[in-house]
Amino acid sequence: MSIDTITISYTDQGTKGRYEASLDGVAEVAEMTLSKLSDQTTIVDHTGVPDALRGKGLSGALAERVSADARAKGQKIVPLSPFLRGYAMKRKEALADVIQF
Repeated sequence: MSIDTITISYTDQGTKGRYEASLDGVAEVAEMTLSKLSDQTTIVDHTGVPDALRGKGLSGALAERVSADARAKGQKIVPLSPFLRGYAMKRKEALADVIQF
């Protein structure tokens, strides 16, 4: 059984940003979009996964990456995306330093 490799990229668009998660050989991508309030605070406002990619761990991988990037930059994330809010609620202790409820 092979394990799919998830590749995550980030595009900075000034006051906005977009993470994309993809699997080798699949044209569609999952996404997590954000708005930058300041150098210290980012709002993650959307997480989207096409039907063809559901259940493959892409949303979780995006959540891990956005959290790790925020932690590395000393930022806080306001999780308006329902997926990220639920993800963070289940991991309150581990993400306490980066999630702002």
